[in-house]
Amino acid sequence: MPLKLDIKQQFLARSDRVKCVDLHPKEPWMLVALYNGNVHIWNHETQQVQKSFEVSDVPVRACCFVVRKSWIVTGSDDMMLRVYNYNTMERVQSWEGHSDYIRCILSHPTLPYIITSSDDLSIKLWDWDKSMNQVQSLEGHSHYVMQIALNPKDNNTFASASLDKTVKVWQLGSSSANFSLEGHDKGVNSVDYFQGGDKPYLVSGADDRTVRVWDYQNKSCVQVLEGHLENVTLVSFHPELPLIVSGGEDGSLRFWHSSTYRLETNVNYGLDRIWCGGMLKGSNSIAVGYDEGSMILRVGREEPAMSMDITGNGKLMWAKHSEVMQANMKAGTLELKDGERIQLAAKDLGSCEIYPQTLQHNPNGRFVVVCGDGEYIIYTAMALRNKQYGSAQEFVWAADASEYAIRDMGKVKIFKNFEERNIFRPQQQCEGIFGGTLLGVKSKGSLSFHDWESLELIRRIEISVKNVFWNESGTLVAITDADSFYVLQYNADVANTALQSQTNIDEDGVIDSLDILGETQDHIRAGRWVGDCFIYTTNHNRLNYYVGGEIVTISHLDRVMYILGYIPKTNRLYLGDKECSIVSYSLPLSVLEYQTAIMRKDHRAAAQILPSIREDQRTRVAHFLDKQGLKEQALVVSTDPDHKFDLSLQLKETRVAFELAEQADNQDKWKQLSELALSKCEFNLARNCMLRAGDYPSLLLLATSAGDRELLEQVADLAMNAGQTNIAFTCFITLGEIQKCVNLLCDSGHYPEASFMAHTYLPSETCNVVDQWVQSVGTINTKAAESIADPVKYENLFPDYQQALKAQTVFSSEHSATPADNYSNLPLNINRNLLNELEQLNPAKSADADVPIKDADIEFDDLDLLDGDVGNDLTADDLNLGDEDLLKDD
Repeated sequence: MPLKLDIKQQFLARSDRVKCVDLHPKEPWMLVALYNGNVHIWNHETQQVQKSFEVSDVPVRACCFVVRKSWIVTGSDDMMLRVYNYNTMERVQSWEGHSDYIRCILSHPTLPYIITSSDDLSIKLWDWDKSMNQVQSLEGHSHYVMQIALNPKDNNTFASASLDKTVKVWQLGSSSANFSLEGHDKGVNSVDYFQGGDKPYLVSGADDRTVRVWDYQNKSCVQVLEGHLENVTLVSFHPELPLIVSGGEDGSLRFWHSSTYRLETNVNYGLDRIWCGGMLKGSNSIAVGYDEGSMILRVGREEPAMSMDITGNGKLMWAKHSEVMQANMKAGTLELKDGERIQLAAKDLGSCEIYPQTLQHNPNGRFVVVCGDGEYIIYTAMALRNKQYGSAQEFVWAADASEYAIRDMGKVKIFKNFEERNIFRPQQQCEGIFGGTLLGVKSKGSLSFHDWESLELIRRIEISVKNVFWNESGTLVAITDADSFYVLQYNADVANTALQSQTNIDEDGVIDSLDILGETQDHIRAGRWVGDCFIYTTNHNRLNYYVGGEIVTISHLDRVMYILGYIPKTNRLYLGDKECSIVSYSLPLSVLEYQTAIMRKDHRAAAQILPSIREDQRTRVAHFLDKQGLKEQALVVSTDPDHKFDLSLQLKETRVAFELAEQADNQDKWKQLSELALSKCEFNLARNCMLRAGDYPSLLLLATSAGDRELLEQVADLAMNAGQTNIAFTCFITLGEIQKCVNLLCDSGHYPEASFMAHTYLPSETCNVVDQWVQSVGTINTKAAESIADPVKYENLFPDYQQALKAQTVFSSEHSATPADNYSNLPLNINRNLLNELEQLNPAKSADADVPIKDADIEFDDLDLLDGDVGNDLTADDLNLGDEDLLKDD
């Protein structure tokens, strides 16, 4: 099949003309050198500038990362080489490197060398261990040296491209070139080495608008690639795909097959001329620099060519370039941790005749098919012996291991036991096929399912399908599109009966053959059925499984992973990434079977499966039951105390909740349980829980509502010890413990409030409190302390003080002596005047109306002390009193 390049624009940054780009091998960074003299480091994941600085006021034509030193090295048209630390952006060193424009900079992968080329016709090596001293200068070109490239198979050799129309190959330590490759009609702008292990090839691009492939061992031109309309400025062998990438001043980026040399595709993004490019080993990304900015493209299939035989012990096969490898999953799976990379002993099965783009086992695991380059080859899985081959754009296996189908030139061919059995051309143009229980045929905007045997239409669905996944029993199918997936149930008996009787069939097939069970908005990257559970990975790197309409997240992945398969013997699910790193996750089959039984409402079967579920997996099952509304079952199954406590609250099981709260002894749990107990009128339990939770406001409310003096006293003491003085004060004043209220105010430094309270309710303590108040204020302001009046020393300011003391003596026992059943007969305190009541108990003559009265003789609503001058006597006539009532004088 043709290479499925799937070219996607991953990043685009508009800017001034880009003269050089480089990709960081570890960070998501792209280094960009601009014609305006600036350098940017773009983070292509966040689409933001990571670093930016000005190098010079002339063009910067060359730059590169030196990862070992955390450096950026730049070369500009002022002939200066500059080194920056890309973490601190501090300039480390600068020096004049050449006598003309600097065109290219490379960092040697093992030696402490920077290699540069220039318009001064030279190539120079600089040793950073020797303060960037020049260790070698190579001369031999007769025109500008535009680019240099290191040989990945031999780091002591490198090639150079020059406008003198040649490509030269050099050896470190030698003063002259080993040899020259001549063939271009005009200057050569770019050169690169083939990174695979089987071909000693170079590729070059020149102003003659051609790309040439060279065998540097035979020193001959292997192929000339034509098609560019302007100068070719970029050529490179892709490090991972069988591609040659070329770009030119015509703005087009061309992808050529590195084996057949056919043009696979050509893209032009309208950013004017292409000047440079960069690639990384182990990555499919390509960085390209244009006149109007820089871009990163992701090329090739994202899903790796990997497959696992799940029928046995998990034989894993994968392709790296054209090499096919095999490993036994069982050999490296002892004591695995979830998400931990598995170390496997790989076995080389040999080289494949075509470049593998996909690799997949048939259902019984005996055969494996490799597809690519418009061809397919079926091998025996054990020894990689060729069993069948042919031309095809696409290949799929049927649920029957002996059947498969291929798509070729708009036709679909069916094979059984490696013999062509049937062929048909779909009514609409066939864009793809899918294997499984039924043969799926994708057309524009629709998916049709056909019977493998008769090719009769079973059902047509209007959907822009992306992929189709069948379960092993053939009863369930997941269909994915760009933003969601649908789970449908296939009724084989209904379909067969309808086809035989030719009833219940319309233009879209058998009406009742497929029933939709659910739709989920999620972008599926890869999926696989395990029983009736659909396991899949998403574009947000989550590993989930779907069972009966419920989605459960197994793990959040740290990178893009693809599902390989599930092995019931080890209860583990295996995943792989593009670099063929394998990880696994525990997923007991008993858990999946239990959840499936629950969704089918087969609670008897679920009860039989439950004992086989391990203790450490039961909480996961309990959460599943909880989401299904089966909270009683979840409470029985769960082993997580927090989850059980939450369930017991929801079910109002106070006994169970109390036992769990005792085990945890957590204030939050006691508070939650107290609220539940109150709602159920279990006041003793509520009181106990509030005490354990330290919930004194709630205890105050409970004690006052119930009239529980003993509890109120307990709350007061506990609140005092806990520092909640507001609660303690409320308790004391409710209990009538005025002395404790005054003491509490003093202890907390509220002396003014304590003085007023003592003056109002406990006159005998007024002098003591005022003394403490004076001492406290005196440490700050002596004059202010002197202005505070003591009732004993300033009797003229407190004329009723002695009477208040007598009133306190007379009425202090009234509160405790009055029985509760007489409460309704007691007057409200707000309506009482104890001085008048005391006078009625000891009657005396009233004073004349003209007798002067003093401040303290007047009843004020508040208890503020008057600060007026002493001796200013008032008469009743001086006061504007509504009823002209006068207080009796002593």
